[in-house]
This record gives sequence, structure tokens and C-alpha cells, in this order.
Amino acid sequence: MPTAGPTGIGSMTVFANFGLVWRRRAATGIGAVVLGLIALGLAELADGAQDSFEALVAVAPYAPLLMTPACFGAIAWATLSWAPAARGSGIPQVIVNAHNPDAPGNAALTSLRTAAIKFVLTLAALLVGGSVGREGPTVQISAAIMQATHRLFRIPLTAAVTIAGGAAGVSAAFNTPLAGVAFAIEELASAYEQRLAVLVMAAVMISGLVSLGIAGDYLYFGAMHDVLTLRADLLVCPVAGILGGLCGGLFSRAVLAVGSSGWGPLVILRRHPVLCALACGLGVAMIGVMSYGTTWGTGYAAARSLIEGESQPLWFGPAKLVATLLTTVSGIPGGIFAPSLAAGAGMGNVIAWLFPLQPAAAVVTLGMIAYFVGVVRAPLTAVLIVSEMTDSRAMILPLFATALIADGVSALVCRERLYHGLAKTFREKNAEAARDTPLSPG
Repeated sequence: MPTAGPTGIGSMTVFANFGLVWRRRAATGIGAVVLGLIALGLAELADGAQDSFEALVAVAPYAPLLMTPACFGAIAWATLSWAPAARGSGIPQVIVNAHNPDAPGNAALTSLRTAAIKFVLTLAALLVGGSVGREGPTVQISAAIMQATHRLFRIPLTAAVTIAGGAAGVSAAFNTPLAGVAFAIEELASAYEQRLAVLVMAAVMISGLVSLGIAGDYLYFGAMHDVLTLRADLLVCPVAGILGGLCGGLFSRAVLAVGSSGWGPLVILRRHPVLCALACGLGVAMIGVMSYGTTWGTGYAAARSLIEGESQPLWFGPAKLVATLLTTVSGIPGGIFAPSLAAGAGMGNVIAWLFPLQPAAAVVTLGMIAYFVGVVRAPLTAVLIVSEMTDSRAMILPLFATALIADGVSALVCRERLYHGLAKTFREKNAEAARDTPLSPG
């Protein structure tokens, strides 16, 4: 019987490699299309959930004082019972999974089951007035979808697959392709290699085209074409950078402290997560009622009105910060991207009051990026997100200057970056679960 010689073996290897390449491309393309559609669906349903809550508040203004804390507690219980990996933003889970997709316990962080529960509970949080965004959840859901399509095509999971899915989620959620690539570099990837770059850009491009084709070439926060003079930049950028970096750093430090501090009251809260969520929900409800509803949900409408030159009360920024802090530490599913941008716009509104002779919308934009960078510590991503969402490319240099100042100030206030600090919690829980799991005999 004839045997395959070296040439035959080489041909089979080439054919197998060729098949693997095309399976990987198909998995990436299909995954990007699916996650783009899911991201658009989540965006549409999230807007509907928030509109429904606002309609309820218009009829019964004080109903949230009872409904919001009760539902926060119920959502926290459901998260802990059904999918603990779905709590919070979702970005820390993707960071942990990307570092080692095959580690014990990491699979649950980006499973389809976790993603489905995350989808539903994020909508539930918006339906009861939680100060949450859909962007962080979209990142986790998108990473789960990208991994699922690669499993379907029998492609080995790598960090690149998870990172590409998460980055494509940012692109689809905000309609900001460049920010999706930057987010992969700054937040998700510890090492940026050529293969990863190609996969990320392909996934981001395809998901962005899906979003563009269905939703159109929209600007998330509207167009902002005002500019500042060089003299004004030299005055406003440092003020915005310092204030935004300080407030954002304090927000991050508070969130991380609630999860790790040994202070007695915080330890008690961690032992009773449902009661903690209920108390946080009551605080969110009280702030929402006292702020006449401006702090409910993502804060998108209030932020857009400021970008487009309309007015908001000076207390909107601080009130939105506290509402987002309470929602975040409650542990219910939901992101902090959009609420942080809204709180930043509110901070910019305060800064604009200090500089009444300058175009308010331009100053608000600088405040928005300063606070956002102070929270997430990703200046390149922040500049690209804000410039793409507001069409403020003429402000690119002041935006970069403000972002760098805010990043430096935030680092002085909170040395650890927020998402990476939160990721430690998931790593520690996975390691603890692995130690507690008995070895199988044999």
C-alpha cells in the first residue's frame, strides 16, 4: 500500500493551515455581525426601558422611593443566584478572561449564559432608574459572542479572540470604530501583537459597518463645533484636567475601597450584598427625586443638552457622580461609561460657569473627557470616544492635553486603575474556587 511521502505530508499541512485561516476569518466575520446586531438591539431596548421608567415617574413621581430599592435588591439577588459573573460593568471580566481564557473559572466570565443574563438584568436596572450604561455590558456580551462563534468553527480560544470581541462591542455601542481599537490597546490587551491587531481591526470594522448600516452615521452626543483660543486652552485645560482627574480618581478609589476595605461597616455590607443593593437603590431613588429626574439612567439626555448649548443645574454633575457611585457599588449589572460621560459633562458645566466668556459647549466637552479619564484612566480611548461622539475634531489637541492632565491627577488620587482593580476580585474568586475544588481521583 502506498504511503504519503514528505511532499504529501507537507501538502496536507498546508491544506489544514489554509482551512484554519478561513475558519478563523469566518468566525470573526460572523461573530462581528452578530454582536453588532445584539449591540444595536440592546441600545434600542435600553432606550425603551429608560423611556418607560420616565413615563412612570411622570405619573407617580415618588414611586421610585419604593420601587427602585426593592428592584435593586431583587436584581442583586438574581445576579448572585443565576450568574455572579454578570455583576457590575463587564469589562473587568473580559480583562481577566483575555489574560487566560482556559483558566479554571474564567469560562463563566464570558459564557453565553452569563451574557444573556447580563443583557436582561442591565435592562432591568435601567427600567427602575439605575444610573448605569449599556457599554460595559456590551463589551462582555460581545466577547461572549465572539468566543462562541470561534468554538462553533472549532478555533482555539486565545486572548485575541476575547479582546477583538470586546473592542468590537465598544465600536458597536458608541458607533466609534477608532475608539474600539484604542480600547483594545489601553484596557484589554497586555501585549499588542500583529495577529491581535488584524483580528481587532477586522472585528471592529465589521461591527461598525453593521451599526452604521442600520442606525446610520449618528453622533452619540450631537455635534459640537465650538473651539477655544490658545489663551483660553491654557487656562481651561488645566482647570478641567485637575477637577476631572480629582473627582474621577475619588470615584475609582471609593469603588475599589468598597470591594476591598477592611473598615467594619464596609465588611458588613459585603457580607449582605442584597441589603447593600437595597440601601444603594434607596439612595439612587432619593437623588433622582431631589434632582427632578436628571440623574436617572444613563444621563444621556442631560449630557447631550449641555453639549448642544442648553443649560443644566450646576449640581447635576455631582449628583450624577453620587448616583453612579451608589449604583456601581450595589453590584447590579450595568456599565459606567455613559453615566461617567454624563457626570463629566456636568462637571464641565461647573467649569463653564467659572469661564463665562468662553463657549460653554467647548468647556463642557473638556470637563466630560477630564472626568471620564479620571475614572477609567484610558486617555487615548477617551479622546477618540469623545471626539467621535461629538464631532469635535477641531478640539483634538485641547482634548489630549486635558486627558493627560486628568490621567496624572487621577493616578495620584487612586494608583490602581479601576477596571484592573475590579478584575482582581474575579481572579481571586476563581483562584479560591479552584483551591476549594477537590481533585478528581486518578
